[in-house]
Amino acid sequence: MELASIFSEFVTSTTFSDLSDKAIHEAKRRVLDSLGVAFASKNSPPARVVRSLFPSFKGDGLLLGGGNVSPDLAAFYNTLLIRYLDFNDTYLSLEPLHPSDMIGGLLAVNPNLSGKELIRAIVLGYEVSTRLCDSFSLRKRGFDHVNFLQVGATVALSSALGLNKEQIINAISMTLVPHIALRETRSGSLSMWKAGAAAEAVRNSVFATTLAKAGFTGPSTPFSGKMGFKSVIAPEMLEEPFTNMGTEKILETYIKRYPVEYHAQAAVEAALTLRSKIRGDITKIEVETYEAGKTILADEEKWFPQNKETADHSLPFIVSTALITGKLWLDSYDLIKDKKVIETMKKVEVIENEVYTKVYPSELPTRITVKTTYGSFSEEVRVPRGHFKNPMSDAELEEKVRKLGLDDSLISRVWNLENLEVKNVVSW
Repeated sequence: MELASIFSEFVTSTTFSDLSDKAIHEAKRRVLDSLGVAFASKNSPPARVVRSLFPSFKGDGLLLGGGNVSPDLAAFYNTLLIRYLDFNDTYLSLEPLHPSDMIGGLLAVNPNLSGKELIRAIVLGYEVSTRLCDSFSLRKRGFDHVNFLQVGATVALSSALGLNKEQIINAISMTLVPHIALRETRSGSLSMWKAGAAAEAVRNSVFATTLAKAGFTGPSTPFSGKMGFKSVIAPEMLEEPFTNMGTEKILETYIKRYPVEYHAQAAVEAALTLRSKIRGDITKIEVETYEAGKTILADEEKWFPQNKETADHSLPFIVSTALITGKLWLDSYDLIKDKKVIETMKKVEVIENEVYTKVYPSELPTRITVKTTYGSFSEEVRVPRGHFKNPMSDAELEEKVRKLGLDDSLISRVWNLENLEVKNVVSW
């Protein structure tokens, strides 16, 4: 079974009219969420570094906030803005993913792309990338989730740019075969590349899709070939997720309420609820979570975060800061060197609860127990706000993006996206 062929058939046989009203609305919610987090990260250090390169990369690629550079660099920059704050959407399965990363590339390639075609491309890209996550755990083999992101992004871009079946197979192949990303990106103390990895994956997708549309060819069996993805990287890859492709997987993805890695969303909620109940001086903080939460958010370096990239993946920092300040927002990362936060982190122990591991990812349970000189206080959250089983409302999403800096005019345009073009929603 060659997945590239399945995906090419899926793209060319699915039209906007095949999409449900719920999927269309969810795609617009993802665009709105992505624009909000992108706006808030436009002055981040990584964004400034990339902007310094703009004079050397002329072209007609569309930049978030306005302006033009080469399409591949525009895709890199747009995706970097969406990903940097670790505040865009998430999907959790055998492999985790931030599927809205691909929106950065879709907004870069064609200012006249209709809103309907953008929505269709997003829904198709989500469908493919999330099903890939259902099929295999890259993380456990030392590979990064952006390997699946780039395939989904290529599917979405192929839809947006009107590639035929053969071109789509070539685009997927030229994206996947030369670009296998390693999980080292997210190991230990993290760097700017935590966001850069997704940006690079989407940049690769844009370049490969452009090449394929122009007639460039790639290996015909990128997944099933003798030296292909399944043979070399994912021999246990499941086939079942691809037997009945649809257009509803976007409904199973989650929006973030707090600017932290998704496995910490429930921990923030629990800590904020628990804070008002605590009496006495804290002597110990126990955080019970599932295997993925402990592995990703509680390796040794997470007790000593030196930058924002590591802190938003640190359960000790996230829980300590929420308990001390009563909030978790973008400015919380100014407290990385705060003495009280550092001392509180030393009291944190993260424990894998095997019962929690068994129910993951259907639920994302976290229990925090704070022991003090007065007694013991506990709070458990099973499904955090923003998860598709406990979704944020449109009003809550609007509140989030307004707080991130978007104005009502842009918010209104996004809700009317199917009647507009990409160029109408990329300027702040």
